[in-house]
Amino acid sequence: MNLENSDAGAQPAEEWSATKRVAFRFCFVYFGLFCLTTQILGGLLLPASEDFGDLGSYPPMRQVVMWTAKHVFRVKTELVYTGSGSGDKTFDWVLVFCLLLIAIIATLTWSAIDRRRANYVTLHKWFRVFIRFSLAGQMLGYGLAKAVPLQMPFPYLTTLVKHYGSFSPMGVLWSSIGASQAYEIFAGCAESLGGVLLIFPRTVLAGALVCLADMTQVFMLNMTYDVPVKLYSFHLLLLSVFLLAPEVPRLMNLFVLDRAVGPSRQQQLFRTRRANRIALAAQVALGTWILGSNVYGSAKAWHEYGEGRQKSALYGIWDVDVFTMDGQERVPVLTDKERWRRVFFDFPEFASYQHMDESFGGFGAAIDTKSATIALTKPSDKNWKASLAYQRPADDKLMLDGQLDGHTIHVELQREDLAKFELMKRGFHWVQEYPYNR
Repeated sequence: MNLENSDAGAQPAEEWSATKRVAFRFCFVYFGLFCLTTQILGGLLLPASEDFGDLGSYPPMRQVVMWTAKHVFRVKTELVYTGSGSGDKTFDWVLVFCLLLIAIIATLTWSAIDRRRANYVTLHKWFRVFIRFSLAGQMLGYGLAKAVPLQMPFPYLTTLVKHYGSFSPMGVLWSSIGASQAYEIFAGCAESLGGVLLIFPRTVLAGALVCLADMTQVFMLNMTYDVPVKLYSFHLLLLSVFLLAPEVPRLMNLFVLDRAVGPSRQQQLFRTRRANRIALAAQVALGTWILGSNVYGSAKAWHEYGEGRQKSALYGIWDVDVFTMDGQERVPVLTDKERWRRVFFDFPEFASYQHMDESFGGFGAAIDTKSATIALTKPSDKNWKASLAYQRPADDKLMLDGQLDGHTIHVELQREDLAKFELMKRGFHWVQEYPYNR
């Protein structure tokens, strides 16, 4: 039985051109494999707070990528394939090459075996549903991570004292968007809107247009600020184009040719109205699951590491006024790369410090407010430890005494007034007689 030509009623089978058939075969294989081997699959199935890794990083695909990197591209170093936070790893580029090669071979084979097929109407409409929700899951995930300002958080305390020239291009982008939470929320709502519109069959065209606009901006930001999600954002842009492709003639008539635009020719999933209603309910249920999962994940993250998080009991930027080691204020063994200039208490279980040469470091910090003590550790050195007692003779003064890696130290610190930073105090103004550009 020819499943592709078994659509409802006695309508004659639609005849696709050879180019359209070949293009669909390639898109079906390539986009299908990309969605299954990347984080897209997890966005469809798992709660937003869970991460089981991308299938592309598991056997056998991992071995295929490793072999290709070594023997085709002559990569001699060990490939990073998980846990880095980058979407532009060598592994990712080689994976895409492998998927592209598989898609080309599969398309050629499929075209030779199935060259008499008139169309792929049925397969296309079901694959279109899969792509809709694959893209919707990512738009909602990234969108809600901005609508609840998490992806680009408001600049942390250490960021406030860094020189602008020390930022990477990505750091500039992250800090500038994070400093304008209203814009970040707006951008997140726009991405989320695209995802929500993709859930409902009647609003897919509008959703795909919104997603295309959103992902074009995101892709350009990634390209111009060197954000390592270039490859992935480009594919999300391509998924938007795939959804829009069948509607291009209608869009041309509306926006370019100034002609009447008829209704969409996209077919229903089933023959009967009842079956299509059930299908709609199932799509809404899946969309609700994806949306609810991401809302829950964003709300949870807001309280874990967003602005709603618990802050350190000693929260603030503390300038070092006095630093003595083993009773000496001018310690010969300490260089400007080791001597503290500032100490930062931001997150409850972490403390940062800035050296005199402007470099930064960090400790694990367990603060016991009852005994007024701080236990410091270094994740990179399990044998390193420090135990300090602290006193706060005033709200903006702090004294630390104790053992630091085998040395007795005494430190006196003064807390900086955060309101002195223009970024913190400027706020929003409707009326400005002159630009306030500092």
